[in-house]
Amino acid sequence: MRIALLWICLVTIAFSAYGQHVHDYKATAGGFFSSGPTPFWLRSNQYGVVPIQNPAGSFSVGLRSDYRTTDSTDHRPKVDWGYGVDVVANAGQANQLLLPEAYVKGRLGAFEIYAGRRREIVGLVDTLLTSGAYIWSGNALPIPKIQIGLTQFTSVPFTKGIVSFMGAIAHGWFENSDRLVKGSYLHQKYLYGRFGKPTWPFRIYAGFNHQVIWAGYSDYLIGSSAAVEGRLPSSLKYLPAVFLGSRNTQANGIDVTSFEDNRVGNHLGSIDFAADINLGQWNAMLYRQFFYDDGSLFYLLNVKDGLNGIRLKNRKPATGKFFLRQVTFEYMFSGSQGGDVFVLEDPERRGRDDYFNHSQFLDGWTYYKRTIGTPFFTTDTEVSNALPARGGAGIANNRISLFHFGLSALVANRIDLMTRLSYSINAGTYATPYALLPRQFSGIVTAGIPTPLFGGTQATASLAIDAGKLLPNSVGGYIGLRKTGVLSKRPARRIVSPRQ
Repeated sequence: MRIALLWICLVTIAFSAYGQHVHDYKATAGGFFSSGPTPFWLRSNQYGVVPIQNPAGSFSVGLRSDYRTTDSTDHRPKVDWGYGVDVVANAGQANQLLLPEAYVKGRLGAFEIYAGRRREIVGLVDTLLTSGAYIWSGNALPIPKIQIGLTQFTSVPFTKGIVSFMGAIAHGWFENSDRLVKGSYLHQKYLYGRFGKPTWPFRIYAGFNHQVIWAGYSDYLIGSSAAVEGRLPSSLKYLPAVFLGSRNTQANGIDVTSFEDNRVGNHLGSIDFAADINLGQWNAMLYRQFFYDDGSLFYLLNVKDGLNGIRLKNRKPATGKFFLRQVTFEYMFSGSQGGDVFVLEDPERRGRDDYFNHSQFLDGWTYYKRTIGTPFFTTDTEVSNALPARGGAGIANNRISLFHFGLSALVANRIDLMTRLSYSINAGTYATPYALLPRQFSGIVTAGIPTPLFGGTQATASLAIDAGKLLPNSVGGYIGLRKTGVLSKRPARRIVSPRQ
């Protein structure tokens, strides 16, 4: 209720200045079909809007307005606003009405604050063809939150753009329906630095992100030493421990219950490094994400685990019958997890990380039953029934070796072509291993072509396949139309420089 009231107030404020902004709209209509469950690459990293079961029809409408722009950064308004709304309706075996985006944002200089749901990816990674950023990939519906920060790299004063930072801090709310622990909060922050001006041929990046699921209540915790009368620490006085991820919080005067290493909530994230280099007509980006879920990374026990990637992007204008825009190669390994033994008092045996799972928050790192991070960490509801069940909620398969390839091209200067091909070796979890290490191939090819229908639309067709022993075998596709345009063509208010 509080989120809904806040959203209504922010929308009212935003539309009070409606005429000063350009408002873009989009509308899509299409259908999914397959021989089994919706193939992996048709539904993964789609912000939770593609149904797992089909056939299904899908319809969506969206409206958004971004910040006003001018020819010069100096002339942009220091105070500005924007918003986005996107509604998706699925009709089929399970009818759904989803709201993947509904937010209002405001800018004060370089800082931004927003409230609501917004499509985001967190981490240093290629955002177009990636297998998925480790911690926040866009695989689930966006979590409603309030966030403040620098959402673009902003130069540090007196460095002339050589040193820049971006970062944010947010408070969010997990869903209550069909969740074992209800009333939980999200604490999220990230900070990334860049060395090198945007005009330089070489730039390096480094940073981290930190997520915490904390607070809440569950009947299964009643009588447990992990909670008081089924309730987990939820008041504001626990925020310092949540923010810092500190241990032994009783010593700080915070009366948490005795559980594991006395941290408040489930802490997880990644430490990222990247570099991008201009090589003639190509730009190469190399990146590495190190995973952490407890103390294993601090002691370098799980340093083998991580997401490695290289992205090659063509810098030339599109020409010819076949123009290669971008290729991406990734390798992800998560089989170490610091080893099969967890002994709190022994730094050499702080393993068994069990990525995205937690002994208190049994739902794991999920939102509405979809993995929030990399979609290759799969749940019991996704994997083949022939595999041993983990039981309950959470992640059933998080020890994998993944090879991933993505390609984007323009054919005949008209057809947008994109493909993702992934091959994985899967070991389940340490608690419920897959002894036979099932192999899995998942692939998709998507083509988009402009058409004159309805005054100009984009027709899209996708063909996808799952073949292997991890997921049910399935072949399927999607056919749809997409219409975009400008709802209001009123020009943005001209900003006059004091020097004019």
